[in-house]
Amino acid sequence: MNKKKQIIEIATKLFSEKGFENTPISKICEESNVSKGLVFHHFKSKDELLREIFSSTTETIIKLNESVNKEQSPIKQLLDLINSFFSQIEKDKLFFQLNLNIMIQPKTRVLLNDLIKERSAFILNSVTQLFEQIDTESAEIKSYLFIAELDGIALNYLGIFDDYPLDKIKKQLIKKYTKNGI
Repeated sequence: MNKKKQIIEIATKLFSEKGFENTPISKICEESNVSKGLVFHHFKSKDELLREIFSSTTETIIKLNESVNKEQSPIKQLLDLINSFFSQIEKDKLFFQLNLNIMIQPKTRVLLNDLIKERSAFILNSVTQLFEQIDTESAEIKSYLFIAELDGIALNYLGIFDDYPLDKIKKQLIKKYTKNGI
């Protein structure tokens, strides 16, 4: 693994676990076994490192969206989207934990405001396009509700309940959104 990627992975882990504010560059260097000079060779600042991480997590979201087969029925696309979300949240808790931490920390929200708005617009647009194929009359509102439900599920699973019934929640969400064409 190249050093830049290693720094990004370690920083992602530490920012997820300890928060951006509570993670000094020295800790990232120590865990990555690299010098501060090398970190600053790749990233001008800790803020730039965070922006790079956030941008790469946005790319992951875009790839997940692109993996949904657009030739399928809208309900099947929605089912695939739900399955991808639940699969990803179980497989990559750090990814979701980082995003949760970023959204609730005032400094990081300000630092990443433009990137957060871009990502949010992309997600809303993608979900709205899907819901427009299912129910044009209330597509935008259903999109906001759907995204809020996924955000709430992530928050509860990652930060609140130790024994969160993720499988049961997934089944209920699928039932809710795929029943009778929604």
